[in-house]
Formats: sequence, structure tokens, C-alpha cells
Amino acid sequence: MKYSGIGGQAVIEGIMMKNKDDYATAVRKSNGEIEVVKGTYVSITEKVKLFSLPFVRGIFNFVDSMILGMRTLTLSASFFEDDETEEEPSKFELWLDQVFGEKLEKYLMSAVMVFSVVAAVLIFMVLPLGISRLLKPLVPSDALMAFIEGILRLVIFILYIKLVSNMEDIRRTFMYHGAEHKCINCIEHGMELNVENVRASSRQHKRCGTSFLIIVMLISIIVLMLVRVDGFLMRIASRILLIPVIAGISYEFLRLAGRSDNCVINFLSKPGLWMQGMTTREPDDSMIEVAIAAVEAVFDWRSYLAENFGEGHT
Repeated sequence: MKYSGIGGQAVIEGIMMKNKDDYATAVRKSNGEIEVVKGTYVSITEKVKLFSLPFVRGIFNFVDSMILGMRTLTLSASFFEDDETEEEPSKFELWLDQVFGEKLEKYLMSAVMVFSVVAAVLIFMVLPLGISRLLKPLVPSDALMAFIEGILRLVIFILYIKLVSNMEDIRRTFMYHGAEHKCINCIEHGMELNVENVRASSRQHKRCGTSFLIIVMLISIIVLMLVRVDGFLMRIASRILLIPVIAGISYEFLRLAGRSDNCVINFLSKPGLWMQGMTTREPDDSMIEVAIAAVEAVFDWRSYLAENFGEGHT
């Protein structure tokens, strides 16, 4: 495997691929055509050098991924707005448009991001802490309590993925997620980027966001077993305040894993790869074609293969 530097995410009926500051969103429209829209996104870590330091850059890279993710999801959704039955806007929608005007979409995206972060903290940080607190009379050890809390966090996350994966739209998104991984694996293992080679490639990749979330949860168990505070409110505060620290450590591991074939690193990456079995599905050939279109819009894979694998690659 040779590191390529490209990454991406699944969107509505499509895929976004990013290479350095350039990204492309490819969407399969209702008429069967593939629409590709290119753009540029400069990372927060590039704008502020302090934010690019090891163990600091992790949380800001996560923010970048959320911002770009919302932007490309909104773009992909816009291709299907005309397909929906047109209805008269409600009084509330008219009021929002009157108050915010052209900035309405930007404010809505910001509101969704804030809500998502708050909901994630409540569900995956506060809820496990509250449940584990009920077991306190039976578990005298604070370290064991922190461990139980971490296991509960993992269980809640797995149940959440299981629940949403039953939705038709999410299943298709997971298929596009698989196509994204397969394209990157195809290139990074020295194969020409075509439907046949992509189809034969793995849908698991160590740099995946799913792996990042699993690593965050595992690292949080260790960190919270070491950091002990008294009082329920103080414990909630500590979980929130330690998120940047945990994210920073997790990002550095993920970054190392994506560039290494070391057997120890590969072993430690197994939980994230296992979880990807739930968040990716085998794509069909039409989805693979979309993924290839997104890659080719931002990445010269032919030059990459020639440089890293020589002229004899297949």
C-alpha cells in the first residue's frame, strides 16, 4: 500500500473526494447522468499554523470534515429538489426567508452542525455516564466505573449504527461509502482505476471516519480511567473538556495507521475496520462509476501509479 493523500465521504446518491485543497462532488442524478462539481476548501489548520501542530490538529481536522461534509451533503441534495412535489411554502418558511434572505442556507447549516454536536455529546458522552452512575453502589472502583462507561458508549454507538442502517437512504449511502473506500484502496494498491479493479478491492480502509470514531471511544476509556473528578456535574464537564485531547490523540493514531503497514498498527486498527463492516456496503457498478468520476476530477491517478509503482502496474 502506498499513501495517496486522497479521502472523501459519501453524500446523497454520490461521493465527495478531496485531494489537498481541491474537492469534487459526483452525484448520480435521477436521469442517470453523473454530475461533477468541483470546489476548493482551505483547512483551518492551513489558515492558523498553531492549529496544525501534532495533537492539536485533530480537533480542527474534525471541524473541517464537518463543515465540508455539510457543504457537500447540501449540494448533493440540491440535485433532487426539483424531483419532489412542489408545495406552497409554509408561513414559517416564508418568515425565515424574509429574515435571513440569501444567508438562510448558511445559518441553517450552522444550526444543524451545532445541534449535531450537542446531540452527539448528550447521547455518547452524558448518557453513558448517567447509566454507569446507576451502577455506582455495585461498583466501588472509579477506574472500573470509567471502563463500564466506555463500554456503554461503544454499545450505544453500535446500536445507533444498527438502527439507522435499516433505513433505505442510509443503506444506499453506506453503499456509496463502500465505493469510496474501494476506489482509494484500488489506487493505493497499485491498480488502474476502473470498475473491475475497484469492484475487486476492499471496502475497508484505515483512514475512515468510522475508524476515527471507534478510536476516539477506545482512547476515551483510557483517558477517563486516568482522569478522575468528583461530582456528577464535574464529570460531565470533564468529558466535554477532554474531547479535544481525546480527538487529538485519536487523530494522530489514525494518521499513522493510514501511512503504515506495521503489524502492530494493523492489529490496533482492527476494531475500526470491523466497525466499517457495518458502515459500508458492497456498491453496484453504477455507484463505482460515480466514485471514479469524483476521484478523476481531483486526482491524477495515472501519474501517481507511475511514480509509486512503476510502469508495470496493472
